[in-house]
Amino acid sequence: MDIYFLPQLYIFRNFQEERGIFSLDPYIRIIRPVNAFVAGCAGIIGYLMATGTPVAGLAILFLVVFLVTGAGNAINDYFDVEIDRINRPERPIPSGMISEREVLYYASLLFLAGIFLSFFTNIMCTVIAVVNSLLLVWYAAALKRTPGWGNVVISYLASSIFLFGGAYAGIQGLVLVAPVALITFFAMFSREIWKDAEDVEGDVAHGASTLPIRLGIYPAICLGFASLLCAVVASLVPFLWWGMYYLAGIACVDLLIVWVGKKALACRTAECLKSSRVTTHLKYAMFASLCVFFIAGFLL
Repeated sequence: MDIYFLPQLYIFRNFQEERGIFSLDPYIRIIRPVNAFVAGCAGIIGYLMATGTPVAGLAILFLVVFLVTGAGNAINDYFDVEIDRINRPERPIPSGMISEREVLYYASLLFLAGIFLSFFTNIMCTVIAVVNSLLLVWYAAALKRTPGWGNVVISYLASSIFLFGGAYAGIQGLVLVAPVALITFFAMFSREIWKDAEDVEGDVAHGASTLPIRLGIYPAICLGFASLLCAVVASLVPFLWWGMYYLAGIACVDLLIVWVGKKALACRTAECLKSSRVTTHLKYAMFASLCVFFIAGFLL
């Protein structure tokens, strides 16, 4: 995400470059700070869903997620540098603001810092931090270009943030947040497939291989819909401990999710999928489900 939207910051950057002054700007930009911040907050939300009670240790939880997510964003740019030279020349590496070697060292340092801090949580959190760090590197280096597996890994990584937060509260916390992690996984998998279907023309032109290219657009849309139905089923599980008030709230969200899925099923082309804005609507539905879980974790 480009953070130079304020003219004064842009002028300051030019001032630094003209005088050869070392700048932290590329080191901040390359970790996608907003993205990493939101991920850190999601980890905290996962813990609060499980316990409903904030504790001082949440700062460490936030930092672990922030650092590992930032490292993943940086290593992704490292492996995508040749593509970014064409598609995103303004990014830190292709623009010359930072070298590939510096990014590799920087990402490694962030990964190590995140894993080190995870030692101050518990063994489950540490395992998740280590596994996710390895997956982020593997995804950026190879899995991103593998049909299906890249979508699975991204979906897991998104859902595992809530697992990390729940794990901080112990086994019981992990169990309590498992449904929201499953919803996130299946909904993200649907969204990733549909995004690939929207981009199929450009991917074919660049020689990419995605599930919609391999299976066809409509079969991929159907696969995304099936994944959404799995998310709906997973969302019903917490009724067992949160009761009817939760069921009433999540039922409204599930209706929205099914509506989004039906809109997608009505499409046969990438253009239709784009114009229907199903990926955007699904994002809103995911946020709504998160709100229901968050409220239930505090009040029920």
